[in-house]
Amino acid sequence: MLNDLYHNLDPVAFAIGPLSVRWYGIAYVLGFACAALVIWRLAKRWKINFNEDALLTVLCCVIVGVILGARVGYCLVYGNGYYLSHPLEILAFNQGGMSFHGGLVGTLLGGVVASRLTKAPFLTLADLGACAAPIGLFFGRCANFINGELWGAVTDLPWGVVFGGSAGSLPRHPSQLYEALLEGVLLFAILFVLSRKVPPRPRGTFIGVFLAYYGVARFLIEFVRQPDAQIGYLYGDWLTMGQVLSLPLIVAGIAIVIVAAHLKLPQLGISKE
Repeated sequence: MLNDLYHNLDPVAFAIGPLSVRWYGIAYVLGFACAALVIWRLAKRWKINFNEDALLTVLCCVIVGVILGARVGYCLVYGNGYYLSHPLEILAFNQGGMSFHGGLVGTLLGGVVASRLTKAPFLTLADLGACAAPIGLFFGRCANFINGELWGAVTDLPWGVVFGGSAGSLPRHPSQLYEALLEGVLLFAILFVLSRKVPPRPRGTFIGVFLAYYGVARFLIEFVRQPDAQIGYLYGDWLTMGQVLSLPLIVAGIAIVIVAAHLKLPQLGISKE
C-alpha cells in the first residue's frame, strides 16, 4: 500500500502559473509557524516575560540561521568538494541539499544573536527552541518522503517502499518516516512531558535532552538509511557521515543535562532594561 501511495505523491503541492509551490517549502513554513506557537505558549506557562517583539526577533534570527546553516553545512560536508569549485551554486536553494547538523549550528548562532538583541539568556531561548524544533523535523522528514529522497537501505519487510529513479526498483526502508516518528513525534512528546513541570526545569535541560536524544536516534536510524552516494560509508559498510556528526551531539547533550542539573539555573525572560 505504501508503494502505491508513494507513486501517487507529487513533490509539487500546487502551481500558480509559472510558480510551483513544493511540499518541502510548505514544510518549512508549517514548521516555523508551529514552532512560534509552541514557544509563545511555553513562555507564558513558564511565566517568562516574552512579548511579541521578542518572539518576532527570535524567529527572524532562527529562520536565517536554519536556512543558511543547513545549506552551507550540506555544501561543506556532503558536497564532496563540488561547491568549492562552484561557490555560486551554494545559493541555488532550488536544487535541494540541506543538512540538519548545519542547520543546528546556524540555529544556535542565530540564538546567540537573538539573545543579545532581546537580552534573554541564551539557554532559555535554546530550551524554548528545543521544545519546538521536533515539529519542524516532523514536517521536514515527511517532505523528504514525498520528495522520494534520503531513502533507506534495501529491505524485505512488508512496509518497504519502492522509490524508483536512482533508488532502483527494490523496496527500501522508508527511513524518512522512521525519522519523522523518532525525531519528530516521540522527541516532541518527551520534551512536552518534561516541560509540564512548574516552575520549569533548570536552564539547559531541554536543549541538552534534545541534543542527546537526537544524536542517539539519528545514529541508530543511519543503520537503515542509505548514505549519500557521493560519500558512501566511511568505515566498512556501517559508519556514515550522519553517525560521525551525531556523536558530538550525544556527548554535548549529556554534558549539558548534567551541568544543568548541578547548577539549577532558573529560566529567565527578557530584560526590562
